[in-house]
Amino acid sequence: MSSAKGTALVTGASSGIGATYADRLARRGYDLVLIARDKDRLAASAKKLTAETGVKVEVLPADLNKKSDLSRVEKRLAEDASITLFVNNAGIVGPTQTTGADLDALEDVIALNVVAATRLAAAAATAFAKRNKGGIINISSAVAFIHERFGSAYGASKAYLLHFSQSLAHELKDKGVQVQAVLPGVTRTEIFDRAGIDASVLDPNTVMEVGELVDAALVGFDKHELVTIPSLPEVADYQAIEAARVRLLPNLSRNHPAERYRGLGKAA
Repeated sequence: MSSAKGTALVTGASSGIGATYADRLARRGYDLVLIARDKDRLAASAKKLTAETGVKVEVLPADLNKKSDLSRVEKRLAEDASITLFVNNAGIVGPTQTTGADLDALEDVIALNVVAATRLAAAAATAFAKRNKGGIINISSAVAFIHERFGSAYGASKAYLLHFSQSLAHELKDKGVQVQAVLPGVTRTEIFDRAGIDASVLDPNTVMEVGELVDAALVGFDKHELVTIPSLPEVADYQAIEAARVRLLPNLSRNHPAERYRGLGKAA
């Protein structure tokens, strides 16, 4: 029988944050559809989760930077009425410098972190809105606020996903669909190895264990937070940023330039 909670579809589910979401959601009673490139690891995870929790777990191997694979996952989100939760987790770091970078590698970051993430979230949002039910969890990053580190393409892609989540939540506010953007800080996963970063050189006080990260993020989801920053001690600090942004809004589009710009560009 299908779970009363429905099915959660999780991308990037073979390791790290995605695999941990799969574990936690299975223990909450969700059936699962797990998406990643590594078929063997997905199969091993599915077998383990079914044995330990009794939920149904389906594996759907896919490379989301391949159009045909991305389309298959979009179709599943659009047509499978059992899916009630989408965890939009798949992502890559890519080059840490823009100057001199492999341009194809930069494009891969944008293709996965922005294009694929957007298309999948849009497919889920459209399906969920029709049923007036569902949840979308977009895994952004704290680097959305740290423009000086981790490479411009990666940081910009995560800032995009934060902005996208906020806009999407506004669009869906009366549709019964919950949206959450999760902004992890440095988290102990395989992403370090893939990015060629030696995690041992990092301050251990800045590195969160992946289980703690996902558990905290799910508490934020339960609280219906739009933006969850698990490391942030005082939520008022983020609220101050949002309040400042709102204060900007009336003056971001006016019929004349601000006084400080008037006349400076005219010839003497």
